[in-house]
Amino acid sequence: MTPALPSSAALCRDCFAPAAGRMRCANCGSPRIVAHGELSDLAIAHVDCDAFYASIEKRDDPSLVDKPLIIGGGRRGVVSTACYIARIKGVRSAMPMFKALELCPEATIIRPNMEKYVAVGRQIRAMMLDLTPLVEPLSIDEAFMDLSGTERLHRASPALTLARFAQRVEREIGVTLSVGLSFNKFLAKIASDLDKPRGFSVIGRADALPFLASLPVSKIWGVGKAMERRLAEDGIRSVGQLQTMDEADLARRYGSMGLRLARLAKADDRRAVDPRHEAKSIGAETTFDRDYASRDELRPILRKLCEKASLRLKRADLAAWTVTLKMKTTDFRIRTRSRQLADPTRLADRIFRVAEELLEGELDGSTYRLIGVSLSNFADPALADPDDLVDPAAARRAAAEAAIDKLRGRFGGDAVGHGITFRPHE
Repeated sequence: MTPALPSSAALCRDCFAPAAGRMRCANCGSPRIVAHGELSDLAIAHVDCDAFYASIEKRDDPSLVDKPLIIGGGRRGVVSTACYIARIKGVRSAMPMFKALELCPEATIIRPNMEKYVAVGRQIRAMMLDLTPLVEPLSIDEAFMDLSGTERLHRASPALTLARFAQRVEREIGVTLSVGLSFNKFLAKIASDLDKPRGFSVIGRADALPFLASLPVSKIWGVGKAMERRLAEDGIRSVGQLQTMDEADLARRYGSMGLRLARLAKADDRRAVDPRHEAKSIGAETTFDRDYASRDELRPILRKLCEKASLRLKRADLAAWTVTLKMKTTDFRIRTRSRQLADPTRLADRIFRVAEELLEGELDGSTYRLIGVSLSNFADPALADPDDLVDPAAARRAAAEAAIDKLRGRFGGDAVGHGITFRPHE
């Protein structure tokens, strides 16, 4: 007979009562029990919202609750996310929209509303910070959390604190999330994917190595398709194979990636949860419903994207040294052109002027299906946009942009726009 777990090693995720040795909670009858021998000892979590964009849209329109829903662009765009009903039909993030509609023709399609999603993400992030200052965002809907040392503050183990947090988000925000709990970031990230949606999975020290051994190498952080193919060519397909290999040999074969493979295969991840972690770039892009080639067609679209990127930069309280233009041709070739600025900026006007100059160099008769702009090499916003003695009108444009930002803040993103963006380009 398997010995019963201590009461601290199992809890009900609905009423939070101890639930060791039970399939259902004796207190409320819920089957949502999380049990693990190390449950009270683990403190590193990965929290990931379930089908985040789709969940928000279903929250805001209850008529969509039982319908397949895809968030994405036109037929030539890609899927941003899909609800779990659509996923049953095979729809996945980053899939071309035409393929998604072939798999699930009855789906409702909604274009992404990033302003709304970012606002909800910030609400959830604030709830995380109520629990611990050690929150490392990965995107607007996922983050690592380190709850070490918070037991006295919350009068609960990290596991119980996270279960309460998941319930609070569902009750107050109206979206669900999944939690992975472990002793390092690598395993916590893997755990959060094990039981979606509304999952809570645990990987402890005792079960880490046998659990990892059964996984494909693609589950290791940093192993993309190219690296997976290279490993397969060498006969390495499972994490278990990596566990038996010499670290020095892996380093000789694959360099620094070999060291990462050796260590993560053995559950050795020494990265701390870093609240100072920042995105490497901020930007916006769009895929067209038909191809565009001319300056008159592309310029107004680019202006609008620069305004979106600028707004995201301002909301993140950042400035950027580098502007990058991204374009995808009809034959799916990607072109990127970057320019380093003399001073960092956060102004849509300045971003657009640089991006427009980069665009001019790509108007060579090629036709394009996608255009985007991104900002990187972040700086303190206090350094941004000093007075321009060469262009005295720049100060007036900056003041006008500040006024537009204020109006949009009060009345919405479409309340007022730049004249360029009103030119027909659809």
